[in-house]
Amino acid sequence: MTAPRILIADDEPLLQAELRATLAALWPEAELVGVASDGVEALRMARELQPDIAFLDIRMPGLNGLEVARTFGSRIHVVFVTAYQEHALAAFDEGAVDYLLKPVDAVRLARAIERLRARLGTPPPDLARLVQQLAPKKTPPAWLQASVGNTIHFIDLSEVVYFGAEFKHTRVVTDQMEAHIRTPLKELAEQLEAAGFWQIHRGYVVAVKRIAAVSRDADGAVWLDLRGHASRLPVSQRFQHRFKGM
Repeated sequence: MTAPRILIADDEPLLQAELRATLAALWPEAELVGVASDGVEALRMARELQPDIAFLDIRMPGLNGLEVARTFGSRIHVVFVTAYQEHALAAFDEGAVDYLLKPVDAVRLARAIERLRARLGTPPPDLARLVQQLAPKKTPPAWLQASVGNTIHFIDLSEVVYFGAEFKHTRVVTDQMEAHIRTPLKELAEQLEAAGFWQIHRGYVVAVKRIAAVSRDADGAVWLDLRGHASRLPVSQRFQHRFKGM
């Protein structure tokens, strides 16, 4: 039998590396053909590299694992990697080859590999129904309750210039103030896309209407200048596809 071709997609480098190492130890004959750090890259690699199996993190920037799986139809066997038990159980019930809960356990991965070995000779299940069932609701909040010291401020989402990730908090920046909320930026990013915000960096989500200019410096780094605000924000390579021509 031809060695199975595997694609991994996860935006957390440490977990990505752990999965790669454990897979190599437990399934040495398998060929790792690509490692993606976001959904857009995973989609491109799946088209170009034609893997037999994809390990997909459910929560990734750009496109999440569910949206990537939707494009596969019945071409690629999928193992979802998730930190959320409810996603895992639904994935298993709906016919995904398996699921892995973070942090990935070697014993659990070994069982997933056995299931994959058994199913590689059959067409992968079409996960369209699962994707529809698990797709997160992306309705953004109209208001945010953000703290400044001991005071809670109610901030209209339309007034936010950008969000910045900080240790245990997310910074909310408006023209009038900087406040903090407890919701992680990674969790906010998908909801905010529907409200006219773009993630431009692992640590920043910006209101598109406040982008004045985008430029590349002498070192090749890409930066955003904001309309009516002094902050200058970096754009990581992962998100530069949003700015055509860069």
